[in-house]
Amino acid sequence: MELTKQQKDIINSTGNIKINAVAGSGKTTTIIAYAATRPPGSRILYLAFNKAVKTEAADKFRNKGLQNVTVETAHSLAFRHVVMRSKYQVKNRDYTTDEVVSILKLQGTGEKHSQLLIANHIIKLSSYFCNSDQSKVQNLDYLNLLEDDEAKTFVGKAYDYIINQTRVLLGKMDKGEIEITHDFYLKKYQLQQPQLGFDYILFDEAQDASPAMLDIFLKQKATKVIVGDTHQQIYGWRYAVNSLEKANFKTYHLSTSFRFGQDIANLAMETLRLKNLLAPHPPMTILGKGRDAKIKTNAVIARTNLGLLVKAIEYVTERKNIKHIYFEGNINSYTYADEGASLYDILSLYNANHDQIRDPIIRSMRDLEDLEAYIEQTADTGLSMMSELVRLYGNSIPGMIKAIKEKHVQQDEKAKAEIVFSTVHRCKGMEYDAVLLADDFVTEEKIRRFREDKNAQPAQFNRMNEEINLLYVAITRAKNGIYIPESLVPKHFPVSPKIYLIAAPKQPQKTTNLQRGHQKKRTDSKPINPEQNKHAANQSWTVELDNELTIMYADGYSPSDLSLHFGRSRTAISMRIKKLGLEDLYF
Repeated sequence: MELTKQQKDIINSTGNIKINAVAGSGKTTTIIAYAATRPPGSRILYLAFNKAVKTEAADKFRNKGLQNVTVETAHSLAFRHVVMRSKYQVKNRDYTTDEVVSILKLQGTGEKHSQLLIANHIIKLSSYFCNSDQSKVQNLDYLNLLEDDEAKTFVGKAYDYIINQTRVLLGKMDKGEIEITHDFYLKKYQLQQPQLGFDYILFDEAQDASPAMLDIFLKQKATKVIVGDTHQQIYGWRYAVNSLEKANFKTYHLSTSFRFGQDIANLAMETLRLKNLLAPHPPMTILGKGRDAKIKTNAVIARTNLGLLVKAIEYVTERKNIKHIYFEGNINSYTYADEGASLYDILSLYNANHDQIRDPIIRSMRDLEDLEAYIEQTADTGLSMMSELVRLYGNSIPGMIKAIKEKHVQQDEKAKAEIVFSTVHRCKGMEYDAVLLADDFVTEEKIRRFREDKNAQPAQFNRMNEEINLLYVAITRAKNGIYIPESLVPKHFPVSPKIYLIAAPKQPQKTTNLQRGHQKKRTDSKPINPEQNKHAANQSWTVELDNELTIMYADGYSPSDLSLHFGRSRTAISMRIKKLGLEDLYF
């Protein structure tokens, strides 16, 4: 492939540089060419963000005959220098809340579930510290990191205790009294301030590096090349920082994408311009040079596990002709929270079957409302999404998940799948011929409403910027076409041949009473017919049912009446009303 002028400029550069590369711009090709043109005998380290990138990059360097390039992740370096030279035992997963309660023999505050809540925040603070560049836990402002008012109030009352017990937990790891986590040995390695002995270090996907990783990199004496896309930072929830903005190096750009054409490039640029609603951002140029090809791979991409599972359920139940599907990553990971609680545990809680609950935290909850109160105080997004799914589908879930798994193929048969399902985080670095986006991404309307919120905190602005990044990353997975809900397309974006808009269900006109802000039950509307939809609880919502719900909601039917008519719980009705945005339309 003929290199662009931008690529040639990078290859011919000297000294420390940073490369801001748009999606599909051939940055790996550029890095390999850069390495190949360094002086003979140069010792080069390619630092990958994760194991998958490491494996792929190692193959590419080897195929080019670049035996002088060592490929590692920050964690693999740390493991070799910390774990292999010690008697530490590594825990394959993070500690769970109940394990921390037991290890530290935590004392409660007298509030409901206070021991569990404290343990949950100890785990989060430990992770925050291990990913930071700070040398002491007490140097961090964990309280300011929290956005949820309930969580902030609880932590504020027990802050000193949480700080002290976090130090105790880390101390037990350091002494080898308990197993250490992957985050811990990386932190220990960073605090040792290692010198790696390379002439060049190439740090890829750096926009999602943790401050601990970045600190190790920046303190090396080697010539440093840091590569990434400032707009693809989507791991803020893992305390990542945008390393390209932190590194004070000469900047180079890769602005030509060989993945997609100009239609998709324009949509990506217009999406990034939404950031100007929050704060001024420099313009981003993307030149689309992708070539049209036959559609072979189709993907559905969602912002959240919940949004993806809802979409997968729709496909499996409504499109009987689809025989093979594939989930990026392990399909089971979509039905588990970070600490291991399963969707089925929460369903058992919903049905008051405590004896069938395996997870001790879920088993300790009285009911789903109790769990949701716990979620509010811990800001646990994984549990929150699964709780919403149970509220949405109830006892239909086992049958739906079974139907999905029956059509799911293993990784070695991925090519057989007619549809690939993935969240944005799991398809990072992937590309598909055609992409359909779920409707759980941020919208321009939501960004504008957020901008008007005078109580919004700086951390919330960072989160909203990352939400825009998530939409940008999802859009730029597409090579030849993208199907996108109208609500996700920025206003005034022109009609484009490669952009297929998914229209929202047509909304009826508001009644006179509703226009005046009143909502009362109409006696002249069609009668409630509980027999009509008595089996609806086991069926997916269809466009026809959504339209019927919209009309009846606009006509002023009460939640009880709607529940009776559709044969679903009031909670399920409320969830659907919320999903369709009817509360904003009909007030």
